[in-house]
Amino acid sequence: MLTLYHMQESGNCYKLRLAMNQLGEPFDLVDIDIMKGESRTPDFLARINANGRVPVLRLADGRLLPESNAALCYLADGTPLLPDDRFERADTLRWMFFEQYSHEPYIAVARFWRVFAPCGGASKADRFPEWMERGRDALSVMERHLAERPWLAAGRYTVADIALYAYTHVADEGGFDLAPYPAVRAWLARVAAQPGHVPMSWRPS
Repeated sequence: MLTLYHMQESGNCYKLRLAMNQLGEPFDLVDIDIMKGESRTPDFLARINANGRVPVLRLADGRLLPESNAALCYLADGTPLLPDDRFERADTLRWMFFEQYSHEPYIAVARFWRVFAPCGGASKADRFPEWMERGRDALSVMERHLAERPWLAAGRYTVADIALYAYTHVADEGGFDLAPYPAVRAWLARVAAQPGHVPMSWRPS
């Protein structure tokens, strides 16, 4: 069985719980509290992920796969969530790279410092203007793209949508107003209506 080392409130970890549920993959969870430094202990760094981050997916044979989008691609390989067509597959990956480089560093980081940091982001007040500007830029890129099509890539629901849904659907927690992005909001609703969709708070029974 698959095992996911995760933190419940992390969007990057949520991607994998959502995908595994939608793919019907049974899995176990191991909770790692990054706020208590549990991903930075010598044992975790030596045995689980030398980069000191979650999620990490442990395969049935014991191999470990860090990085949320790499693990998403592993899970989705051979399923409709990851296209076989060469261009469509690359286009799906393009949006996943966009998520990690142009979206998550601003929208997810703003959420982290507003919601989870003990100081409520006060110590990072000078960084918020940049995070908000760059986060809105990312949302605008998505808005223009989704205004002309229902899904991000391949004309259907893929891991690109899962990857970007994770932090976009909680962007308001980071201070982002989604009202100016009607196409993004309509897309969020379509993702939430997909079979097997579960909220971020969900855990397998």
